[in-house]
Amino acid sequence: QRCVVLRFLKSPPNQNKTSEEILHHLQNIVDFGKHVMKQFFGENYVHHGEIIQLPLDFVRQLCLKIQPERPESRCDKDMDTLSGYAMCLPNLTRLQTYRFVEHRPILCIEIKPKCGFIPFSSHVSQEIKHKVCRYCMHQHLKVANGKWKRPSKYCPLDLFSGNKQRMHFALKSLLQEAQNNLKIFKNGELIYGCKDDQDFACDWNELARHLKPFFFPSNGLVSGPHCTRTIVKELIHVITMTLLSSTDACRAGDMKTVPISQGRSYCEASAFNKELVRNGKHKLESSGLPRGCILYKTLQAQMLDMLDIEGLYPLYSRVEQYLEEFPEERSTLQIDGPYNEAFYEKLLDLSTEDDGTVAFALTKVQQYRIAMTAKDCSIMIALSPCLQDECSEQRPVVLTSKSRFTFSVSVLDLDLKPYESIPHQYKLDGKIVNYYLKNVQAKDNPVMSNRFKENEDCTLVLHKV
Repeated sequence: QRCVVLRFLKSPPNQNKTSEEILHHLQNIVDFGKHVMKQFFGENYVHHGEIIQLPLDFVRQLCLKIQPERPESRCDKDMDTLSGYAMCLPNLTRLQTYRFVEHRPILCIEIKPKCGFIPFSSHVSQEIKHKVCRYCMHQHLKVANGKWKRPSKYCPLDLFSGNKQRMHFALKSLLQEAQNNLKIFKNGELIYGCKDDQDFACDWNELARHLKPFFFPSNGLVSGPHCTRTIVKELIHVITMTLLSSTDACRAGDMKTVPISQGRSYCEASAFNKELVRNGKHKLESSGLPRGCILYKTLQAQMLDMLDIEGLYPLYSRVEQYLEEFPEERSTLQIDGPYNEAFYEKLLDLSTEDDGTVAFALTKVQQYRIAMTAKDCSIMIALSPCLQDECSEQRPVVLTSKSRFTFSVSVLDLDLKPYESIPHQYKLDGKIVNYYLKNVQAKDNPVMSNRFKENEDCTLVLHKV
């Protein structure tokens, strides 16, 4: 008996699509996972699902049943109840790699790691972008806009460093301030994570109560704050080991890799980095990621953003101008699909020498869309306790001090980012950087602070000499 998830398309009110449009959209999502993202991540990590058609009466009843359960922030979109089409996907909070019914309790950790590198493009206009990562800058704008109550200490560059000390710090920071970037499920039910924008207060003691049977199955004496700290430490160790493991022999297709050394390996705003500087150390160790692990594959896909949004936007404008003149070419250029092998083949050109053609511009735009998808994906780690005599060569195992787990790692949220979202990304990038320069860096730098206190309008007065 399979445990599956049904996914329905959602759209803003009064923007209902026809059944054919919905089927086409869902087919695009399946094809993109199957023909493109599987090439980047490998067979075991990507589960593209299949399209099924359901009786409309069942869909409407289901919609009425789940509506009260939907978070308020998601209710601005209506679920499609008219077409009957849905995607049938495996439940990624369960073990995926093995074809046996799993009766044991299952723990699943969902992490949205975000962008793991600092832009290395020469098109970057503000020097701060070469020093502080996008995530750390964006935190301050989100707090200012009321999205979160306080900035997280999590920095993606620490997680992607491959250095266990930095990774542990990053995961501990995520557990302290989960925001939208970490959730924990027990037997498919959410037990830890941000249920909505601000209503979640993290309670490690409650989490430890849920996790204790997994990590200390026979030790009933461990309790109190020491127990909580120990269990959280064990959890962080297990997550780190699974993120660094390779459970897929598949190399990422024919993809030539973008040299990770091109980017700076640390972010100046990282709390871990600041602590080192305070202690008189200025060098952050970056151990590097094993080539087969999920973080390495994710980072490679993210680094298809070779030009940064600042270098990409003029190329997007070039494609837009061409489409204004030749609108019928939109389907030939495969902007809205089909996402097939031919689409993937065009992504393999990693040259950054602009020859002035629409073809070059379009390749960079499509690579950027893939990178944005990888920057926003989620990694699902499913863990199930296993006895020593059950462990075999075929099942990857991670050990803790008192227990052992078999595990599977999957990637979620791999819908291709819309072509139309590029202007929004360009504007948002400017907002994030400007806010950080004026309100964060300016406070750390008295000279900058005085400059921003002055009126931004300035008059130039010329005197005769």
